[in-house]
Amino acid sequence: MGSVIGDLLPLALGVAISPIPIIAAILMLLSKRAGSTSIGFALGWLLGIVVATVIFVLLSNQLEKSSDSSAGVSWIKIALGVLLLAFGAKQWRGRGGEHETPKWMQAIDDMTAAKGFGLGFALAAVNPKNLMMCIAAGVSIGAASLPTGQVVIAVAVFTVIAASTVCLPVIGYLIAADRLRTPLAELKVWLQANNATVMSVLILVIGVVLIGKGIGGF
Repeated sequence: MGSVIGDLLPLALGVAISPIPIIAAILMLLSKRAGSTSIGFALGWLLGIVVATVIFVLLSNQLEKSSDSSAGVSWIKIALGVLLLAFGAKQWRGRGGEHETPKWMQAIDDMTAAKGFGLGFALAAVNPKNLMMCIAAGVSIGAASLPTGQVVIAVAVFTVIAASTVCLPVIGYLIAADRLRTPLAELKVWLQANNATVMSVLILVIGVVLIGKGIGGF
């Protein structure tokens, strides 16, 4: 169990530090429907992480029943690591210059709670970079052949850490909105300026870790 949690920590951190969902959450907290939209977004983000991770826990369990499961899991980790390295390199090359604000970010001020929920789910379970980290987490948990109770704990630990940077600002804003409005606006500006650099470095590191874990599994 301890080794599985150790494998999950960098992956959960990779999802947690992803700037795009954090920026989206901050924009919602600064919008005219701050409370309802941000809560919907946080719930969608949580559910997306859980669904993506659990699906690959189950798939990995099926793979574990095959005769060469260890090699299969190792190859999956190596493949995910290579894909993350490719994403990281691409983001690093494009880190400079001006970037146009995505249309969905421009529309956040008019979003409802339901649309916020859908956006949160999509950014967690469909966005390629976050999805690859959820896949790697699910594979790590499923391949460990843990009892059901420990699987639930492992998924919960991964989800709590991965979702923390979106959920904590939402909870904090609901408790002390006036005090957090200015710090959140400043954080949004910093993340928008450093989005590509932060994510490219993080993804490159996690990609190397996954490749190392995959090679170590042979």
